[in-house]
Amino acid sequence: MDWLSALQGLRAERSPGVLATVTEVRGHAPRDAGAKMVVGTGATWDSIGGGNLEASVIERARAMLAAGTGVPETLEFSLNEHAATRHGRQCCGGVVRVLLEPFLARPTVAVFGVGHVGYELARILSRLPLTLHLIDSRADQMDPERLAAVTAGTADVRLVASPVPDTVLGTLPCGAHVLILTHDHAEDFLLCDAALRRGDLGSVGLIGSRAKWSRFRQRLRAEGHSDAAIDTITCPIGLPGLAGKAPAVIAISVAAELLTTLGLGADVPGVPGAMRAELPAQLPVQPLAQPLSQTVPGPRQE
Repeated sequence: MDWLSALQGLRAERSPGVLATVTEVRGHAPRDAGAKMVVGTGATWDSIGGGNLEASVIERARAMLAAGTGVPETLEFSLNEHAATRHGRQCCGGVVRVLLEPFLARPTVAVFGVGHVGYELARILSRLPLTLHLIDSRADQMDPERLAAVTAGTADVRLVASPVPDTVLGTLPCGAHVLILTHDHAEDFLLCDAALRRGDLGSVGLIGSRAKWSRFRQRLRAEGHSDAAIDTITCPIGLPGLAGKAPAVIAISVAAELLTTLGLGADVPGVPGAMRAELPAQLPVQPLAQPLSQTVPGPRQE
């Protein structure tokens, strides 16, 4: 499998990886500029030259994956007998620079109910690097033509029309973020109950007033859920200071709160800022004076 197929495979599996690219070669080296490889948590694809160079890149890439960083790095290797190494000597005589670009697994967000507010919310979220599940018990709400502006976005959008949406909730991956905005309070309650019975979701939000939530809390207790579990559901949802009942206003408010929950960074596309932990000490190679991210910032979130 080549590096491009490997990246596509990791994306399909919702797994993170690091793309390593030889960006500059001075003198003799095992591979020319442009050589690429992909490093996953348990496998690698393609090669940038083998030996200490490649082993050190793999080691560093996996340290980045373990730390959850999305900030690119450039490493420089001197291929001579005097260079400090961890994985054997390479005496080609040249100098090689390698760019490491992390690709984190996309967060999964599921919106239950694609009515007025759900549709506007889906339009916003579809512009972000997410796996976005849209679920509604009404088949007409899931018409592909109606959702054409949503499916044309950056997100990997998955449309599901189901008369029993709570069963769909049970199929979501662990850590998924769920937003419940259906047209039916009975459906909302079943989804809240199903979410609490799972107990492994990243977050759960329910649209509605405090009065609605007070009634739901009583019913969820009657179903055997503890107060601590019930408190994991957020209701009402959205930014408290953003008033307005228009669907677009509510959607903007809910999306902004979700971005805070996800910790999406404004300076690195698709990178949860909360995941940017400090990396372990550098390997004994010669990195650039400052990371590329400080000199070539990526575009903001679309």
